[in-house]
Amino acid sequence: MILVRFLVVVLPVLFAVAILTLFERKVLAAAGKRVGPNVVGYGFGQPIADALKLLTKETIVPTAADKVLYFAAPVISFGLALVGFTIMPVGSGVVHFSCGILFVLAVSGLSVYGVILSGWASNSRYAFLGALRAAAQMVSYEVSLGLILLSNCLFASTMDLHLLGLWQVHNVYLLVPLAPGAVLFFLSALAETNRPPFDLPEAEGELVAGYYVEYASAGFALFFIAEYTNIIFLSALWGVLFCGGFSPVTAVGVMFGFIWVRSAYPRYRYDQLMRLGWKVFLPLALALFFCSFVITVL
Repeated sequence: MILVRFLVVVLPVLFAVAILTLFERKVLAAAGKRVGPNVVGYGFGQPIADALKLLTKETIVPTAADKVLYFAAPVISFGLALVGFTIMPVGSGVVHFSCGILFVLAVSGLSVYGVILSGWASNSRYAFLGALRAAAQMVSYEVSLGLILLSNCLFASTMDLHLLGLWQVHNVYLLVPLAPGAVLFFLSALAETNRPPFDLPEAEGELVAGYYVEYASAGFALFFIAEYTNIIFLSALWGVLFCGGFSPVTAVGVMFGFIWVRSAYPRYRYDQLMRLGWKVFLPLALALFFCSFVITVL
């Protein structure tokens, strides 16, 4: 039974990740006036071909690596990416969790460990530098994400994601009073998932793929899947927080925003990235939280 439940959760997520990678390639190709994937199954089989290619590659482990942590890091990242979906209010079998928002923040904070362990266990200066950058970036933007989530909780007077959506259905979508928060949440989610223009931890020209530079085959695939799983989760969460609950249409629209930003904006420098997080996003998130507190109290 445990295996069946595990597959019920994992298989739809893996299928969604495969579709997202194909969707991203098609959108980026259209933005660059290119064809995109069109060979393997007319392009629709490209995610399967990529998965088979990664899984059949040789797994090369650095000689001086910490073997236990080296193999544990991608599993931790992938596992934590899946955990968030356990409280997502989808369908009729909704799970009521009174501390859902706190659970999201806790899982988001723990995801740093997979990144740090991968850089440390690889025993590579390039990987370790990429891990430090990724950890600093994720911690910086998690603060803003947390304040935005708490602003939503103040309006709805609940931390249950399902009740938060119901409150919006019966009152007003929080996208209206918290429009700046919706924009900040989306931009912070870009940085949280290391997506362009905030992809400094994975900048190929500077860090040779960052914290997972020493990973190949299944290990690299797990990090890759974890990143796209987080994108799907945060896109769905955006709809729950600001548009009255989970909606596939809303989630796809936010995912399209992730891809569109990648095709439209150049990468930030690291000093610009940290300055934006601490001197722009954090003050704005604090101001939003204070205004939400005043409005709800009055």
